Amino acid sequence: METPLLTSLRSPRVVAARRLAKRNQRSKERRFLAEGPQAVREAVAFGRLAGGEHAVVEVYLTQEAAERHAEIVTTARAEGLPVLTATEEVIAEICDTVTPQGVVALCRFIDTPFEQVLAARPKLVAVLAHVRDPGNAGTVLRTADAAGADAVVLTDASVDPYNPKAVRASVGSLFHLPVATGVPVEEAMARLREAGVRVLAADGAGQRDLDQELDEGSLEGPCAWVFGNEAWGLPEETRELADEVVRVPIHGHAESLNLATAAAVCLYASARAQRSPGGCRGTA
Repeated sequence: METPLLTSLRSPRVVAARRLAKRNQRSKERRFLAEGPQAVREAVAFGRLAGGEHAVVEVYLTQEAAERHAEIVTTARAEGLPVLTATEEVIAEICDTVTPQGVVALCRFIDTPFEQVLAARPKLVAVLAHVRDPGNAGTVLRTADAAGADAVVLTDASVDPYNPKAVRASVGSLFHLPVATGVPVEEAMARLREAGVRVLAADGAGQRDLDQELDEGSLEGPCAWVFGNEAWGLPEETRELADEVVRVPIHGHAESLNLATAAAVCLYASARAQRSPGGCRGTA
């Protein structure tokens, strides 16, 4: 590879990228960093804004990473994206991780307006209400993507999905499906219901359990799952806004499931039901 273009930790590019570690700076500039080969690979391949503009502004790699992940360089250049080599010290300065993998993409915010999510008539949506841990948020986003969800909504009381830890935990799924942010939970639940989506609050206090929902065929239609805070779940006022409060049954002796695991169980239950004969995504 060519001689590194970014060698100084005081370079304006490096200083500007490092500032994005702070949420207020990300919000001000509407830019964030995607770290690691998988996240950058997906950003380059799938990152598009509503108007067609590419989400990726620039890609930075060490010489070693550029050789190891040559397909990222090839795809980025084919998309007309600037690819800059950098020293390991520069990449370490930019990255949030202790041991960076040598690949970083500077990206534009890619969140989707909530109105656009509703207009697409979604069949399966994950709503994160009061979720504060970025790792959990990114993992739920990844799970929603894997389950074939149509969108993820983060309420105004939830973590920033562009937090470096959230972006890493999504492992590229952030670039795969619509993500709406900053929506008040009351508005999100009411508007989804108006759009014909059944709103289910996932909470251990539920009178019904997931097995009942599956046995009765209640999950075959359009559905939005609302997931609460990692420590205290959903407040009563939020549960009261749901069509149903549903608990994941605990068949063993475990006290509970963590947020990401409960979300995976609920989303996959809906995904399977919706794809069964008679389901809203079924082929029969």
